[in-house]
Amino acid sequence: MASRASILHADLDAFYASVEQRDDPDLRGRPVIVGMGVVLAASYEAKARGVRTAMGGRQARRLCPEAVVVSPRMSAYSAASEAVFEVFRQTTPLVEGISIDEAFLDVGGLAKISGSPPQIAAQLRREVLRKVGLPITVGVARTKFLAKVASAVAKPDGLLVVEPDRELAFLHPLPIERLWGVGEKTAVKLRQRGVYTVGDVAQLAERSLVAIVGPAAGRHLHALAVGRDPRRVVIGQRRHSIGSQHALGSRRRTPAELDAVVVGIIDRVTRRLRAARRVARTVVLRLRFDDYTRATRSHTLAEPTSHTGQLLTVARSLVATVAPTIEQRGLTLVGVALSNLEDDDPLQLPLPIDRHGGSALDATVDDVRDRFGTRAVTRAVLLNRDEALVMPMLPD
Repeated sequence: MASRASILHADLDAFYASVEQRDDPDLRGRPVIVGMGVVLAASYEAKARGVRTAMGGRQARRLCPEAVVVSPRMSAYSAASEAVFEVFRQTTPLVEGISIDEAFLDVGGLAKISGSPPQIAAQLRREVLRKVGLPITVGVARTKFLAKVASAVAKPDGLLVVEPDRELAFLHPLPIERLWGVGEKTAVKLRQRGVYTVGDVAQLAERSLVAIVGPAAGRHLHALAVGRDPRRVVIGQRRHSIGSQHALGSRRRTPAELDAVVVGIIDRVTRRLRAARRVARTVVLRLRFDDYTRATRSHTLAEPTSHTGQLLTVARSLVATVAPTIEQRGLTLVGVALSNLEDDDPLQLPLPIDRHGGSALDATVDDVRDRFGTRAVTRAVLLNRDEALVMPMLPD
């Protein structure tokens, strides 16, 4: 574990909205909402009025009627992300991307070349603003957890250094929600026992936390609360799953309409799977019903695959298992994730040999889409349907 504050957590501020304000001077200083039906991002001017990511568009406009609502431009956000990550890589070779707008950087070995970690962090912020035109907040600390908390506290457009000798003084007054792993349900459990701050968590014995939230979560939260986080910045780490989801809104969908949504999702995730030269064994279906409850179903194949047809068959069978519940409770969101990923290396085929005939077709369709665009070839069931919004992601 590092003995000094040398890990940076760099996080772009209101990323999508900042790109819109950068590219349109008329939007600067004004409340901006990205996304029509659901808020994908909000500028800090809109956040000050209570607008939050994932909020419904109508609610957001009621809170901030003067906001400018813009349609998302995913290609612009992807380009901006690539430019920012190039600045990260020019700063240090030890960059661990978390999402398209944030990363951890280890700058512990650059003192003689680039200066102290706080100096490097300040220079990084200047370079991102100069080269990409976007504000970025950086937290500097001894551990990844503390660096991320520091950047969250310093937002927007700030820099905060947490030196080792004042870690607990910085961390303990913060609310329990700052701890990784404390969501709404865990927070309720802790507050019911008089635990409101990170310092309150630290004062509990580990066995007491385990009794409240379970063994794994209890040990994890206790370690973070007392400043223990041995994780290092890791480069070249690959995804554990590849997925996509589609918000359906409040309108009831027919089985045929829902099937078309599932087809579109499988098309997207299997194309990403093949682009990463990987195969999957497990298909996970995630559903959110009208009453905001959720359900998950999964199926694991005997052999890994990247074939669209085979994975679509599995996804359809999973949907069929919950069809009565969907009919009864309605559905507002459907998602599919492919997990148990492996590299797409040549495999020893089991007997009897059963090559899936769709592999050549999948490859051909991928090539056409790469050359002429994603809409150049599509399934008949998807014709004349709104194309789902595809969120930009880090390359695998």
